[in-house]
Amino acid sequence: MASAGSLLCVRAFVLLALAATAFSQLSPNFYDNSCPHALSTIQSVVRTAIYKERRMGASLLRLHFHDCFVNGCDASILLDSTPTIDSEKGALPNNNSARGFEVVDNIKSEVDQACGGPVVSCADILAVAARDSVVALGGPAWEVQLGRRDSTTASRTTANADIPAPTMNLTQLIENFKNQGLDETDLVALSGGHTIGFAQCVAFRDRIYNETNIEGAFAEKLKSICPRQSNDGDSNLASLDPTPAYFDPAYYYNLAQRKGLLHSDQELFNGGSTDALVNKYTSYPIAFWQDFAKSMVKMGSIKPLTGYQGQIRLNCRAVNQ
Repeated sequence: MASAGSLLCVRAFVLLALAATAFSQLSPNFYDNSCPHALSTIQSVVRTAIYKERRMGASLLRLHFHDCFVNGCDASILLDSTPTIDSEKGALPNNNSARGFEVVDNIKSEVDQACGGPVVSCADILAVAARDSVVALGGPAWEVQLGRRDSTTASRTTANADIPAPTMNLTQLIENFKNQGLDETDLVALSGGHTIGFAQCVAFRDRIYNETNIEGAFAEKLKSICPRQSNDGDSNLASLDPTPAYFDPAYYYNLAQRKGLLHSDQELFNGGSTDALVNKYTSYPIAFWQDFAKSMVKMGSIKPLTGYQGQIRLNCRAVNQ
């Protein structure tokens, strides 16, 4: 018969093993055995959605970004409001702006069918859909690290505080990314995600009417889209660069010509420490692709829930009952 001491040792070993499992590293092969068709299913739904609407690629990329910056990459952005959940969808950076939730619902349904049940987390769906969106629009591919689990909480307050705002200056942007474990290269490379998609008038009105580091003809053209009067045309859209449906270096070319749409965009090329990186990506687009891919993997690894943490949601919009 085992002694009490040896039983305690075994129990301690088991607890340590469980703890190690809970905080294990993500892996690109996480679903190879449990659901080998998971990634191809996600890719198929994403491609179909983008074929119907090219803008959806930027929307899916943005969902992953806004998810990861709020308490880590845990699909908290997908949760609807309940008496106990203050949905991040209502936060200022997301309200009437974040989109693509129906596409995520469709992915979840198709993946669960392919896997024979809820095997793939909503957080991993967001990470893979972001990669597949970039690829579908002509951008780089990368190996997505997998094994995240889904949160059971959300925080509108944290979303308002931690998602970078279009009004931020360079110092604020650097600090904001540093708080997430990301450096200046990550800041400039990930901002290159603005090479696809659009922004609402309310996000760039102040820049086109009040700022001086903006090319004149560019500002005048935008004024026809975005009237000076507040609340008039707030939701009118302008493209973040001249080729919003293609993942290319045009975003950085724009910055070099003082044609950044958002204040926070132009801050990356305004005489500060990040000017050199903008110049690098303008001259060597392959460097942008490589750094963007690396930074997406790095961002996707912000405080993931793993092992026995969190849950695999049955519905991406709601916590399991």
